[in-house]
Amino acid sequence: MANESSTITRLLSVSDAAKYLAICERNLFELTKTKKLPAVRIGRAVRYDLNDLDGFITKAKNEGL
Repeated sequence: MANESSTITRLLSVSDAAKYLAICERNLFELTKTKKLPAVRIGRAVRYDLNDLDGFITKAKNEGL
């Protein structure tokens, strides 16, 4: 059985995702609203997949978003 310290968090909260992208939460919500960045909704909670954030960064580098 894996212990909790070795568990990798794949879904990030709004505040963690904003920190990861080095942007404010308001900009993160705008990117989500305009469908430039996908979000996972679990009930009322909004989470961001780490793979989607990395893909967004790569796309921004290549296309100059």
